[in-house]
Amino acid sequence: MDQALAGASATVSRTAAEQLNKGCFCVTLDRAALCRALVREAGDPEFCANSIETRPHLFSNVPVFLPAAVISEMAGIVAAIEQVARMPAYRKAVLGWAPEIAQEDRGPIGAFMGYDFHLDGEGPRLIEINTNAGGAFLNALLARAQLACCGEVAAGLEMLEADDFSANVVAMFREEWRRRRGDRAMPRIAIVDDRPEEQYLHPEFVLAREMLLRAGIDAIIADATDLAYADGRLTAGGLEIGMIYNRLTDFAFAQPEHAALFAAYRDDAVVVTPGPHNHALFADKRNLTLLSDQETLKSWGVPAAVRDRLATIPRTVLVTPENAGALWQARKDLFFKPTGGHGGKAVYRGDKVTRGVWAEIAKGGYVAQAFAAPGERAVLLDGAPVARKMDVRLYTYGGRILLAAARLYQGQTTNFRTPGGGFAPVFGV
Repeated sequence: MDQALAGASATVSRTAAEQLNKGCFCVTLDRAALCRALVREAGDPEFCANSIETRPHLFSNVPVFLPAAVISEMAGIVAAIEQVARMPAYRKAVLGWAPEIAQEDRGPIGAFMGYDFHLDGEGPRLIEINTNAGGAFLNALLARAQLACCGEVAAGLEMLEADDFSANVVAMFREEWRRRRGDRAMPRIAIVDDRPEEQYLHPEFVLAREMLLRAGIDAIIADATDLAYADGRLTAGGLEIGMIYNRLTDFAFAQPEHAALFAAYRDDAVVVTPGPHNHALFADKRNLTLLSDQETLKSWGVPAAVRDRLATIPRTVLVTPENAGALWQARKDLFFKPTGGHGGKAVYRGDKVTRGVWAEIAKGGYVAQAFAAPGERAVLLDGAPVARKMDVRLYTYGGRILLAAARLYQGQTTNFRTPGGGFAPVFGV
């Protein structure tokens, strides 16, 4: 296909996606089929009733449609970031503000990286990178529980069937173990979070555990506060743990209740994925100040083609007492995010910031990011179409896309409180 035809095809694809997102209201989610799949995967006949139906806004009824060229462009941005993250100059810069526990590269590259995008009229804008991105296990089942109400959904389902999510995930965990321990036998894996049963995404911890067990890998769900470390062994409930699938948001294990995990990781008594080093390389919000700075990238010798891809990252700067006044004046075009934040907590859109909140932001510990408008997906509520904001997350491993999913919401940041909102599958057109 020559360049002119390729451009015309991309335009048609983009127009089709826009029309579908605005006007396709057919309910594609087969909730009965989803519940059957969840019960089967969890091995618990009450799983759907107890863990899913109690979360009414976890899943949206509709899919999101994206042009294939946009999905490819997002993948290119991920590849560009992964390439820069291997450069010594970048690593020196980001590790310069990372804690001591994050300094050593122990081999694992981080299970379930999450690259979050907004899609405005000019294309995808990477707004955030996460190292413990939640939702992948739930979204994998969600995507397969869709009814083919149109040709675009049918085509998307065919592509999903050709990809074995479970096999890819199991291979990912095995590879993370191999990168640190070589050919030693796979150990017991603990899926670790604080008070995991109270977490909104606890259902996917169950799905992750059952997937690993079916693959012959012993797996448990553990509360970080129940971990114990003695004589070079990390245990939970008396069971020895060799590897942790980390879902904590204390990325440096610095909180007192994580002392056992800190000590075990420090002594290399356990393999952790994603670990502190992975977070330092990718997910610290301060890193976006470098990845969005074209002059810095050029000074490091980043190739022009890579810089062009990274130019899609909204310009991000550290908030300091020196630039606070100028940022306050420009606040209506900015988002403010805590450098160590996660899950949209303590994130403020500039035009909503009060002077009281600003007094705290101006002290530092925040980045200011140029506003990138989210895309929109229309849904039906009580028979009437309403617009919902959407962002798109690519779940990746080593730069390879494992899964793409969207989140529909209303408000300043993503949430699971919006009628008609929640996770939504992504289909290319």
